[in-house]
Amino acid sequence: MPQTSLELAFADLAAAPLAERLRPKTLDEVIGQRHLLGPGKPLRVAFESGRLHSMILWGPPGVGKTTLARLMADAFDAQFIAMSAVLGGVKDIREAVERAQAARTSGRATVVFVDEVHRFNKSQQDAFLPHVESGLFTFIGATTENPSFEVNSALLSRATVHVLKPLDDDDLKTLLERAQALLGAPPLAEAARERLIGYADGDARRLLNAYENLVATVRARRPAASDEAGRDREVIDEGMLEHALGEQLRRYDKGGEQFYDTISALHKAVRGSDPDASLYWFVRMIDGGVDPRYAARRLVRMASEDIGLADPRALRLALDAAETYERLGSPEGELALAEAVVYLAMAPKSNAVYTAYNAARAFIKNDRTRPVPLRLRNAPTALMKGLDYGKGYRYAHDESGAFAAGERYWPDDMEAQAFYQPAPRGLEISIGERLAELRRLNEEAKG
Repeated sequence: MPQTSLELAFADLAAAPLAERLRPKTLDEVIGQRHLLGPGKPLRVAFESGRLHSMILWGPPGVGKTTLARLMADAFDAQFIAMSAVLGGVKDIREAVERAQAARTSGRATVVFVDEVHRFNKSQQDAFLPHVESGLFTFIGATTENPSFEVNSALLSRATVHVLKPLDDDDLKTLLERAQALLGAPPLAEAARERLIGYADGDARRLLNAYENLVATVRARRPAASDEAGRDREVIDEGMLEHALGEQLRRYDKGGEQFYDTISALHKAVRGSDPDASLYWFVRMIDGGVDPRYAARRLVRMASEDIGLADPRALRLALDAAETYERLGSPEGELALAEAVVYLAMAPKSNAVYTAYNAARAFIKNDRTRPVPLRLRNAPTALMKGLDYGKGYRYAHDESGAFAAGERYWPDDMEAQAFYQPAPRGLEISIGERLAELRRLNEEAKG
């Protein structure tokens, strides 16, 4: 007996990937993005006010960009046209325009959704402009890259940028609960759930794809006993997780002890000026699936904490490497990060600024709030000048060597402190000599 269209639709849904089957049908089903969807927040207001606007949804993979675009179209009963900038071109844009024009004749609005919009070149992006301006359709672009760099300024000026965030652990736990209920799957042991969530790294699609494979593998390997309601009783533990997902989990346990141990090893190898060991731990991190952006942030920290003013170029190079990665992505951008790793390892080391900063913080925490001396205060008004704000201040540029020898820049009722002690390495050798000379001039001025 042939299946009805309704039966075929249900069959298609059952065969769809878990991520598609769990795709939210209403705004209230969306997990995460509370900064955009909470009461009074921008996208919630757009849904509730009935005002459809063009936008760029910027965020990492698997955080709901496509879902929000679909929900936006559904909320306004608009025709939804989706295209991928990876596969599409000007021909697809032309067809979208024709479909939008046809819909407008029947009084229906259109939403054109472009996934990975940053992959379109300038001329392709420009093709949307006249139709966005005329109101033929509402444009929604999704991108994992910074739109400031990757989207034409003309198109960017006509769209509101909404930044989507990775799902946090609580969001992913909620998603797992929904997936388990839908599949009627065995419960997850706590350790297995935490590891699976760590592996997902804020990406809902990654989590659901891995979980679907896990459940299928566990059931195929050893069909679980069922309770009276037909639900599996077996608990999925870490062993089953590793057996089912294998190389997917990598050797690098994101969020676990090994994750932090490997970061620590990289930091210590750089601090210890061993470029080869530094590269080894860096590649271990990348091979293990760490987000290279996280590695880039750690390199910036190392440049500030362990090199400092011994080689100020290190911080700039680390920042340049991070920016290069943002532009190129993986795997090309990882080479720039590796270059920074080697440079930081070979740079002269100094934690003098790091130590001085911590000493100053500790001092301030334990000290009382002292008034700023009148001579150091700003005097932008006549009243302030009449109260002697700024009176007696010595302008350093008017003094010999642009240094007001003997001037005090501390509160009047406290002794001067010496937080910063330059290290005898790299540029700080010269900085230390300069500081010693300035202190000598101050002592002479006192005498």
